Formats: sequence, C-alpha cells, structure tokens
Amino acid sequence: MFEPKLPIDDVLDALTCAVRDTGRAVLMAPPGAGKTTRVPLALLPHITGRIVMLEPRRLAARSAAERMAQTLGEAVGQTVGYRMRGDTKLSKSTRIEVVTEGILTRMLQSDPELTGVGAVIFDEYHERSLNADLGLALTWELRQVLRDDLVVIVMSATLDADPVAALLDDAPVIRSEGRAFPVDTRWLDAPTPKARRFEDAMADLVIEAVTQESGSALVFIPGESEIRRVEARLTGRVPTDCAVRPLFGAMKFADQRAAIAPCATGRKIVLATSIAETSLTIEDVRIVVDAGRARRARFDPASGMSRLITERASKAEAEQRRGRAGRVAEGVCFRFWTKGEEGAMPAFAPAEIETADLTGLALELALWGAFESDLSFLTPPPPGPLAEARALLHGLGALDETGRITAHGKALSTKPLHPRLAHMLQLAGAQAADLAALLNERDPLRGAGVDLALRIRALRTPGQGTPGTMDRGVIERVKQEAKRLRAGASEGPKMSLGEMAALAYPDRIGLRRKGDQARYILSGGKGAVMDDGDQMAGVRLIVVTDTDGAPREAKIRQAVELTEAELRALYGEQIMWREICQWDKREKRVVARKQECFGALVLEDRQWKEAPPEAMALGALDGLRQIGLPWSDAAKRFAARVRLMGDDFPDVSEAALMETLETWLLPHLKGARSETQLRSLDITEALRAMLDWSQMQRLDTEVPGQFVSPVGRKLPIDYSGEHPEVTGRIQEFFGTTTHPTVGPNRVPLKVVLTSPAHRPVQVTMDLPGFWKSSYADVRKDMRGQYPRHPWPEDPTEADPTLRAKRRGT
Repeated sequence: MFEPKLPIDDVLDALTCAVRDTGRAVLMAPPGAGKTTRVPLALLPHITGRIVMLEPRRLAARSAAERMAQTLGEAVGQTVGYRMRGDTKLSKSTRIEVVTEGILTRMLQSDPELTGVGAVIFDEYHERSLNADLGLALTWELRQVLRDDLVVIVMSATLDADPVAALLDDAPVIRSEGRAFPVDTRWLDAPTPKARRFEDAMADLVIEAVTQESGSALVFIPGESEIRRVEARLTGRVPTDCAVRPLFGAMKFADQRAAIAPCATGRKIVLATSIAETSLTIEDVRIVVDAGRARRARFDPASGMSRLITERASKAEAEQRRGRAGRVAEGVCFRFWTKGEEGAMPAFAPAEIETADLTGLALELALWGAFESDLSFLTPPPPGPLAEARALLHGLGALDETGRITAHGKALSTKPLHPRLAHMLQLAGAQAADLAALLNERDPLRGAGVDLALRIRALRTPGQGTPGTMDRGVIERVKQEAKRLRAGASEGPKMSLGEMAALAYPDRIGLRRKGDQARYILSGGKGAVMDDGDQMAGVRLIVVTDTDGAPREAKIRQAVELTEAELRALYGEQIMWREICQWDKREKRVVARKQECFGALVLEDRQWKEAPPEAMALGALDGLRQIGLPWSDAAKRFAARVRLMGDDFPDVSEAALMETLETWLLPHLKGARSETQLRSLDITEALRAMLDWSQMQRLDTEVPGQFVSPVGRKLPIDYSGEHPEVTGRIQEFFGTTTHPTVGPNRVPLKVVLTSPAHRPVQVTMDLPGFWKSSYADVRKDMRGQYPRHPWPEDPTEADPTLRAKRRGT
C-alpha cells in the first residue's frame, strides 16, 4: 500500500507488535520520517473502532488527512477524515479522524468512554501544547479506569522519550532512524548590530541564501507582522524565478495550501511562523533561513493578563527547523546568529502548561471531576497560576466554594471560548457574539487608539470612516466566528458594549487616578496606562480588554467606556462601604475615611469624622511600622537590660517589637497621630509595662540601671554597646578584688577607669588582673600629674576614696 518507501516503514511492524502486546507505545521519529501519514494507516487493520490522531495545528491536520486519503485513493471524509472547530469532513465510513488537540478534550468530556474509538495517537507531542498535555492525562485515566482496551500512542520528533514512556507505565519505545539528508549549517560571522532593524537584516540574509543556493527556501520568522515587513523588503530584490509566499496560522486555508504547494513555474520563498516546523512537508525546500526567534504567550497570574513575547528559540526548535532543509534532498541552513551565540540558547522550549493561562484547564478539570493530583501530567500545572485560575472561575460563578463545577460552569465549558468570554456570551446572549469573536482574535485595527467601540464599528460597517489601518482578513474571520457563536446563543437583556465587556473582565474595570488623565487603577489591584493623547484618556470608568501584560503598569491596547450606573447595575452586590483608618505617607499622619469600593476601586471617598480612638490608634501603629520605633536613650538602655535576662523575659528585639505593636504599645500611644507626635513618643514606659512585678524586681537586682561603686556612688551603666559599661575614677575602685558583673549569666562589666580629671586611663574587663599588671605603669605616669591623689603600690589593700590630700601635705 505504501509507495514510495519512507523511513518509518522499517519500524511499523515493531509498532504494531507493541500495540498488540501492550496497547501503548512511544514512537520517536525525526522530521520527514513519515510517521504522521503512515502510522494510522498501518494500524488500521489491527484496531477495532476508529483511530483518533491529534495534530497541533489546523493546517497540519487537514494536510495529514488529505495525504492519507490520497494514499488510499479516496476523497477526504471517507476512510480518513478530519474534525476541527468550524470545519469537519467525516462520514459513517470514517475510520481515521485527524483532529486538532482541543477536539479530543470535547470528545472526552461529552463521552468519557470514547465509545467507538479504538486508538488515540498524539502526534508531534514534543510541542507540548496545553491541550495535548490535558488530552493525554484524560485519555490515560480513561484507559486505566474504564478502557484497558484503548490503544494510546505518543509520537514525537525531539522529545526525551523516557519520561513519556514512564508516564505510560513503561510503554515500549520504538525508534526510527529516519532518512535525513545532509544539511550544511552556516552561521553569521558576527552578531547583527543592535541598531540595525531585524527585517532589513533578515531580508538581506534571505537574498544571500537564495542567490547562493538552488531550490526553494523556508524562512522561519516569529510572527505575522514581521513576515509582512520582511516580505515588503524582499519585493523587487528576489531572483526572477522566486515567488514569495507568507505562511501563518491566521491566513485563509486556501492561501496556506498555496504556500505549501509545489511551485509550477520556478521556486518559492516561504516566509513562515512555527506553523511550518513540523508535520508539513513543503516540496522542493533545499534552503532554511532561521531567524532564531519564537513567539510565545506568557501569562502573569498576578495581573490575570497574558502577553505575546518574542524570545530566543530553543536548540531543539532550531534543530527541528534545520531538518526541514534535508527532507527531500541535501540542503543548507542559514542561521541568523553566530555559532558562539548558540551556547546561550535554551535546550528546549518550555511546556505551554508552565507559562499559559490555566483558566480553561481548571474548568476542564472541574468538568472531568478531578484535581490535577488525580491525573498523570508529564509536567504538572504550577500551583500558583492554577489557584489564580480557579479564583477567577469562582468569581465568574463557574465553580462553587469547594471547587466543584456549577451548572453555569458546565454551560461555559460547551462554548469554544475562553471562560471569560463564554461567561459574557452566556449572560448577555447573542448580542455579545460580535464582541466575543472580536476579543478572541488579534486587533483588526492598527493605529486607531484604544476604543473598542471603533473595532465593533469596523466589524459592522467596514470602511465607513474608521480610523487606523484595517485588517480585512481579521474582520472576515471575526464575522464568521460571530455568526457561529450567534447561532447557538439565546437572547439576553439589552446591554451596552461596556456592560458586556465588564461581564468578561470584572477584574479589569478601571477607574482613572486623581490628577492623571491617562492612568488607571484596575479593580483587580493592578495599574494600567494609555497614551495621553488617546481619545479615551480622561474617561472616568473603563473596561480594559487588552494590554501588553506588563506586570507593573500595563499599557492599555483596547478598552471601552463604562458608566457608574452600568457598574452598579451589574455588580451592585459587590459594591460596599468600608471604614478605614490608615497612615497617609503624603500627609504623614493617620487619616480616617469612609469609602465605597468595588474591588480595588474607590468610587466615593468621605472623611470619617466619628472614627473611634481605637481605630485611629491602629492607624498610628501602621505609621510606626513605616517610620520605625522612636528609641530614646532611656528606652535603648532598658531594652538592652531586658535582653541580658535571657529567654525568661519578653523578646524586645526590634523585629519582635514591630510584630507585636498592638500588644505592648497600643495602650500607650496617648493620642499620637502625626509623624511628629510619634517620633517624640517615649516608649520606655510601654517597655517597662511588658514586665510583671517579679520580673522588674529581678531586672533591677540582676541587671541594675546603676552600679554602686565601693565609695557608695551610683554610676549609670551604659547597655547600648556590645558589653555593658560603667565609668568611674580609678581611686573609687581601690580595694576591689572581684570584677563586677550583671545578669543571670554574670556578664562582666566593661569598666572605664579615669584620672582625677575624668580622662580615661584604662579600660578593663578584669580589675584584679589590671591591679596585678599594668596598674604599676599607670601609677608611674599619674603620680607626677596628680600628686595630691593617692596612688598606693598595692591598690587591693587601699581604701577606695574620692578625696585628695590637703594642700601642703
């Protein structure tokens, strides 16, 4: 049946044996081996029921189905068919269904036994899409619990096979060596200067490649906008036998097919996104030009916003792209980076489950009736983003307090939309179809400002004075999708555009900040900003439907006006008054306000004149947390004394005191409300109040505030340094044979001995040792300077004194 022979044919017998013996397998085969179109056909005689094969992209799914149908000499829709959202070709005789990845999840959720399906094949699993990971987890649980006869096969080109095999209970691993033709790899001699535009440098490299080499070229560029700019720069420069063909996911299928079809009159230059990395064979490609970039979605769970970022491609992606030049003959790969830069490239691209918005995944798990820990994921979903996703679903009413799906959540799961948009469509009805379809697509207007109403106008009355540049292809896709959504929707209460958007984005309702026309605080707590000159700048309330996803202050790309009356009509139950006493950094004092709030938005703000003293005092404590404790010298000394008493006494460290301000300081604030008053507060009394009577007695006895010298003079002890310290005249310590100590652990005092003129002559922590050693030298120096004061040869036998001899004696 198979002509011509392909590399995968050599392992088909081993694969069918593994399927017959174990019902599962992992197939590793390089690009071009033929696994996508040969494996389902080879398994057909050995499988009871239908074979469902997942493809990561619509174009790949259609192309695979067409190629297999052609092999059988049939039309698509007979033995081999395909199914994807908005396009299906199947019949009662169909045995092989090629589906896009989300379709399998819908099949499983509607029929958890996959009735009539004998095998599920996950093709190109190395791309690690979120839908593929979820589909594999659900399918494997189905096989373990209900369908031990279900065959599961995972096929990949570059993925490490061992972890996948382990996930499938040590499934057999079948490897095809493939038949890749040699590919000569060429790097840049030097990095591209940062000042040079990407599209200019890429266009030059493409011209160099097609001028030096024969055959068609496949050029990998991260996105549609870059493709269009490179295409413009190639106009008039390519050889006369070359046709330039863009290829990206948002194109019409007919245009995509034209891009991959053989060129009848010469050769072609295909400017493609990652859509051409796998599954597709583009005839006559001998040249690959790789920009070394990849566009990925990154989701910030804290802001609830995703953004597309362009980053370095991984080494695995670069190798996958390189292999496209060697599928049908020897080829050449031109890389838009130096060989030295290659070391900084990551080994593999991250799995989508690690970086994507997990709201849809959380809803599917709830509908399945399982938590992530119940299923086998090759990469488990990260807990933080998954928790944020569930919080959003709970806010939309899709999950109950226990995390179980509600009737509303089940309704949302049936719609081919993000749960936000499905929620909007479910509540607003058919009138929201245009908006849902629009928000599910990329922006059809460039340079038109942020007003979402302009996009709706362009959709409904295109060409009638709409500002900016309109993408008619996007407009047409939005119209078709809106038509499908409208067909399945009921009628809802009449709503404005702002109200409908607020249903989908309750956490992105924005209130303009005071004193700034273009900055907004969002109800979810994040900030957002639009250009000062935008027509919507200054609108008090908006709903932000698209941003650049910046975590600190997102740039608003699309928004729509919302009136306060509309906000109250939608979310009146969630709008509530709160009374706050808090520290105001600007005014440097406690302020008391009554505020009407929706989430982080303050709709009305009034002075709270009757705020109770207790609440004001708590606000003052917040001020102290910001400015720090007002340590006086007396307070420092007291705290140092307490610390010497050990663990039996309260912890008076700065950190501990700040954590327990309400416990020890609150009763002693004495009406202090401003920063000046707080800084002048003496906290010594409050610190003393932390000790009971017996503790104070022990403290005064064991760590006294004063040291009584041998002559009876009370000398203050300084506890602020590393060691407690006392200062006194050397003569008043005569006769001391034991060094003074404090505290339960008998910490020695640092004794500063001074001359009669109160100048330090010795610092010691060992008085008996000083008398025996260096005192003699001090005596020799001091006798001449202070002859009227006693300087005995043996100070341990002398009486302490502060008196001097009478003059003339």
